[in-house]
Amino acid sequence: MATSLQLPSEAEIEAMSAEDVLRYVLEQFPGKVALASSFQKEETVLLDLLFGLEPKARVFAIDTHYLFPDTYELWREVEERYDTKVEVFEGAPVEEGLWETKPDLYLAIAKVEPLNRALLDLDCWVTGIRRDQSPTRANAPKLGWDATHELWKANPLADWSDEQVWSAIRERGLPYNALHDRGYASIGDTHSTIPGAGREGRWAGTDKTECGLHTGIGSTEPEAAGGQSS
Repeated sequence: MATSLQLPSEAEIEAMSAEDVLRYVLEQFPGKVALASSFQKEETVLLDLLFGLEPKARVFAIDTHYLFPDTYELWREVEERYDTKVEVFEGAPVEEGLWETKPDLYLAIAKVEPLNRALLDLDCWVTGIRRDQSPTRANAPKLGWDATHELWKANPLADWSDEQVWSAIRERGLPYNALHDRGYASIGDTHSTIPGAGREGRWAGTDKTECGLHTGIGSTEPEAAGGQSS
């Protein structure tokens, strides 16, 4: 169960820097907050900020077994750089091509079910969602109640631009997924990701922009959760 939380006002949250948001959730949910990493440029920044605040911070990733080699390479580099072990969550094996014949079923097995398990013992999860990534993410708060999963959800980079992310990577000399240099703005599985701006390279040729991990992206207003989690 999530601990009680008296959330600051929306204006106070919006005034927080990404580092301030991370510091706040680390203080409020010790040992019960984790970063969900898909090893994209946003997580590159968040990983560095997070481990700068808490060297023993928790990070988890969902391994569909169809990630790009570049993603696995960065995964290993992250573990070495920060002397950490990323918590791995995997779904049941799926038949070849299920992502084409029944994409929703594939996502439910390979991504949604493992995510639900990853969140079971958490009171808050941290994501790399930014508002300018897609229209579905335009109202994402920096910190809000995730009614779908019944815990708090922090999006510290919600108000960052693409250029701000790259500036932070360059200034800090951070390792990042090499696919970004080959035109992949958003990176998922090998079978459903092509180069493209924003999230247009994800599930190209379909009407999908999300894979089911961030349903209700905007999160409910804190008042809808009674100002507390329970």
